[in-house]
Amino acid sequence: MLWVEILFWVLLFIVFYAYLGYGILLFLMVRIKRLFVKPLAPDPSYEPEVTLFVAAYNEKDFVDAKVKNALELDYPQHKIKQVWVTDGSDDGTPELLKKYAEFGVEVYHKPERGGKIGAMNRGMQFVKTPIVIFSDGNTLLGRESIRRIVNLFSNPSVGCVSGEKRIFDKEKDTAAGTEGIYWKYESKLKKWDAELYSVVGAAGELFAIRTNLFQEVEKDTLLDDFIISLRVAMKGFTIQYDPEAYAIETSSANVKEELKRKVRIAAGGIQSIIRLSPLLNIFKYGMLSFQYISHRVLRWTLAPLSLPIILILNTILWIAAGMTNFSNLYVWLFYLQIAFYVMALFGWYLENKAIKIKALFVPYYFLMMNYAVLMGMRRYYKGSQSVNWERAKRGTL
Repeated sequence: MLWVEILFWVLLFIVFYAYLGYGILLFLMVRIKRLFVKPLAPDPSYEPEVTLFVAAYNEKDFVDAKVKNALELDYPQHKIKQVWVTDGSDDGTPELLKKYAEFGVEVYHKPERGGKIGAMNRGMQFVKTPIVIFSDGNTLLGRESIRRIVNLFSNPSVGCVSGEKRIFDKEKDTAAGTEGIYWKYESKLKKWDAELYSVVGAAGELFAIRTNLFQEVEKDTLLDDFIISLRVAMKGFTIQYDPEAYAIETSSANVKEELKRKVRIAAGGIQSIIRLSPLLNIFKYGMLSFQYISHRVLRWTLAPLSLPIILILNTILWIAAGMTNFSNLYVWLFYLQIAFYVMALFGWYLENKAIKIKALFVPYYFLMMNYAVLMGMRRYYKGSQSVNWERAKRGTL
């Protein structure tokens, strides 16, 4: 039974490290760095022209709010260019946008739909400013978001800046509202990642790069934001992060809709790991590789694969220990696992009954995320994930 015990503890450590252990280690490393290195203060006088780039597909319902939001941002309006690429939209999005031409909104449209990355690749030829800021059409930006992003670019070593995705929480939000709890934790990890060296991937809802660092991405790319930002980092620049530069959107309408999104992200995660395979070389990329493997790779590979194996191994050890021998650690661990899965099952049941008990939604959401990764892996290797988004239904603001 020795090999069963060893494998059990190795896999348990992987899961713990991927979700909690890395956060603890990161916190300690940042605290140590603060003792020896004083962070470089951004230059608030740095105000270059920027382009707010939106690749939009059938976003008619959000256009007015999005454009109005952009016109109210705390940044010199004559230095903000708006470029919208609406390829494939057939709901009137490009026609609606044209009425904002007097405000400097540029619209580029063709009837064929080539996916978000196709629109980004095509649209970058129209960006003439030194910094381009990517944002989704259905998100609203915090008033100071552009100014805070640009401030970080005053450091020449910064090649990309990631904003924060925030979830608009309402009382009627159910299990999908737990997405907000997850993103708060992720926000803290990103803040520490940036302080230690670099964030490992940007949020597609809001991120910016130096325009001259943009590298056209393969047309079948699923996670364009992740690939674009990390390829910038692989050139020797850092990805920085400001949680007060944020894009806000509602949580998914329910966990079924959130699952759609996460399965696609998981499929894109596997694709990204393969395409960014040189980044796994810690001898070449050092700290960036360490952060990338710890924060991303384990969550998209070994951690979700470990969960069912841990339960099987714990069952074997539980039986070997006598099942009711509560002086044995494996017996306690088995029953704790069962309790966790039962809580997740109740969370699923209550979600379908529209009953809100967040304590049960946390294990449910955790297992749903890991299930999504397994389904994403399956979808990627079957080649059945389209580059075009299958839109997830979201709550309303």
